[in-house]
Amino acid sequence: MSLERKTRMLTIGLWIAVALSLLSWTLVGYPWAICVLAVLPLTAPLRGLIQGRRYTYAWATLFAIPYLVFALTELLVNPAARWAASVSLLLIFAWFCTMILFLRASPRRRE
Repeated sequence: MSLERKTRMLTIGLWIAVALSLLSWTLVGYPWAICVLAVLPLTAPLRGLIQGRRYTYAWATLFAIPYLVFALTELLVNPAARWAASVSLLLIFAWFCTMILFLRASPRRRE
């Protein structure tokens, strides 16, 4: 299996983990509707991530930044949510890094 395929599979797995970690915020007191609304935008890049489109991977890295900022803010400000924020921050950062690794591993194709 090529590095490109491995990173693509890892990216999809981490996408699922990030979505589940955002839904787990209900355990620290966030309303379930807000958690579901936080996960909905994550579906935007899903099709391109599954198909391995470089363009989608490129803009999805920028898409992960607001989630990183939210998790970092909650980690620093909300003592009751530190465990959820730490897990989310770790998963979002790993997702971000695997998308960059995919871009490095996949060949550029001229169109």
